[in-house]
Amino acid sequence: MFKKILIANRGEIACRVIKTARKMGIATVAVYSDADKNALHVEMADEAIHIGPAPANQSYIVIDRIMAAIRESGAEAVHPGYGFLSENPKFAEALEQAGVAFIGPPRGAIEAMGDKITSKKLAQEAGVNTVPGYMGLIEDAEEAVRISSEIGYPVMIKASAGGGGKG
Repeated sequence: MFKKILIANRGEIACRVIKTARKMGIATVAVYSDADKNALHVEMADEAIHIGPAPANQSYIVIDRIMAAIRESGAEAVHPGYGFLSENPKFAEALEQAGVAFIGPPRGAIEAMGDKITSKKLAQEAGVNTVPGYMGLIEDAEEAVRISSEIGYPVMIKASAGGGGKG
């Protein structure tokens, strides 16, 4: 069992992790940006470490800042919450290299799930029902229209390796 974990997130998810860790007798470390210095998760945690300016791309998703907070706190494990670095295989790899446990799926699973085509193929191989669709890369708009006509409308087009959550 871990003695201390760092929560690499903020808000309600961080509060939930802190509450659960407290019930398990595990000390917690919150991280916070300028915008969150008075946030509830910061008050609730046993320790809190400032990780940068308000924009998440300058604080919560900067791997080096989170790794520095881990070193400063001596946390043995990191709970990523959701969003931010929770699905970043480079973050999972950095933790692995530092000997810090990642409270989440293994890096290989994160890598596989990060690509929608690969993850859909894995789901199908496991016998999971999936939405029918095209399983390859689409080169241009004409090809998208042709494939859509074959599949049938309505269609949803997603970036296979991310895209900010927008379809």
